[in-house]
Amino acid sequence: MLELCRLADIPDGGACGFAVEGPGFAQRLVVVRCGDAVHGYVNSCPHVPSRLDFTPGDFLDETGCLLQCQGHGALFRFEDGFCIDGPCEGQSLHPAPVRVADGCVWLDRTGAALVDEISKVLSDLQ
Repeated sequence: MLELCRLADIPDGGACGFAVEGPGFAQRLVVVRCGDAVHGYVNSCPHVPSRLDFTPGDFLDETGCLLQCQGHGALFRFEDGFCIDGPCEGQSLHPAPVRVADGCVWLDRTGAALVDEISKVLSDLQ
């Protein structure tokens, strides 16, 4: 398991981005906080595989209630990553296995490390 951050580092109703690498994988993630719960997703739009946040850390729509792809405007629910509007409507973001324990947000992935920027080819978190 990898500690991504303290839960308090993500504002309630907010989102934070992370880059992780490990043996055989590399991925950008977005973690959304809803109270004391978190939801993690691969930071890649299902419509066209590009980052949701063209401006790093800018994940939310203007209401602050949905994740938004800055490239195509697709809107995703926090709780399940389901696209409710946009070119990939009906599809979902790929979930990332995150959880809260001891006041911290953890990625359930063996051998993972936080990195400033991805140096390997992006891969699925499976």
